[in-house]
Amino acid sequence: MSGALKEVRNRIKSVQSTQQITKAMKMVSAAKLRRAQDAITQMRPYARKLQEVLSNIVSNTEGEVGGSLATERTVEKVLYIVITSDRGLAGAYNANIIKLAKLSVAERYASQMAKGNVHIWNIGKKGYEQLLKGNYHADATYKDIFLSLTFENVQACAQAAVKAFENKEFDVVELVYSEFKNAATQFFSVERFLPIPKIATKAGDKKTDFIFEPAKEQLIAALMPKILNTQLFKAVLDANASEHGARMTAMDKASENANELLKSLKISYNRARQAAITTELTEIVSGAAALQG
Repeated sequence: MSGALKEVRNRIKSVQSTQQITKAMKMVSAAKLRRAQDAITQMRPYARKLQEVLSNIVSNTEGEVGGSLATERTVEKVLYIVITSDRGLAGAYNANIIKLAKLSVAERYASQMAKGNVHIWNIGKKGYEQLLKGNYHADATYKDIFLSLTFENVQACAQAAVKAFENKEFDVVELVYSEFKNAATQFFSVERFLPIPKIATKAGDKKTDFIFEPAKEQLIAALMPKILNTQLFKAVLDANASEHGARMTAMDKASENANELLKSLKISYNRARQAAITTELTEIVSGAAALQG
C-alpha cells in the first residue's frame, strides 16, 4: 500500500507544479492582453473608416479610376495571408484559424488548389508548420513578424502582396485572421484584401456624388497603399490580442481543471492512507490475539 501512496503523492506534487505554471502564464497573458487590447481598440476605428472611405470612392467611380488594385480579374492564382501565433497553449485558437483557411480554400478555390495555384503567406510559426505538413504552398518569409511587431514589418508584407497583385502573380488576395472581441471571444474570418472590394448598392439607391480635391486619380493613388498597409496591420493587431486572450482563457481553464484533479487525487490519497492504517491495525490486533491464544 505504501507504493500506491507514494505514487499518488507524486501525482499531487506534479499537478501542483503544473498549476503554478498555468497560473503564472495566465498572469503574463493578462498583462500582454491589456497592451494588445489597447492597441487594437485605438487602431480599429481609424482602419475601418479608411477602408470605408476607399471602398466608397472606388464604388462611386467609373472605369479604371480605381487603378489596378481595384480591378477584378479572372481568378487563376490565389494568395492567402494566414495569421496565427508563434506559440501554442492557446486552446483551439491556432487550430480554428488553420481549419478556416483550409475550408475557405476548399470551398472557394478548389480548382485552383488542384492546379497548385493557391499560395499561402504565413504570419506566425504555428500556421506555417501545420500548413506545410498539409502539402500547401506555405511561405515562411513573414512568419516571424510577431518577434518584432511593428508597422514597418507589417507594411513590408502588405507592399509585397500589393506588388505581386499588380504584377499579376496573384489575381486575388485573402486574409484569414481572428478578430478580437474580448478575452473569451474571437471571431475567425476570411476577408478580401485585393482587389479592393466595392460596396454593393441596392436597386433604387441614389449614387453619392463626391467633389474631389485634388483630382480623383491622385487621391486614390495616394490613399490605396496607406489604407492597405493599415488594413493588414489592423488584422495583425487583432490576431495578437486574440492570441493573448485565448491563452489567458486556456490557462484559466487549465488551472480550474488542476484544482478538480487535485481534489480527486487528495480523496484517493486519503482513502488509500485510511486503508493502510486499517490494515496495519488489523494486523496488530490479530497478532496480539494470536499471542494471547
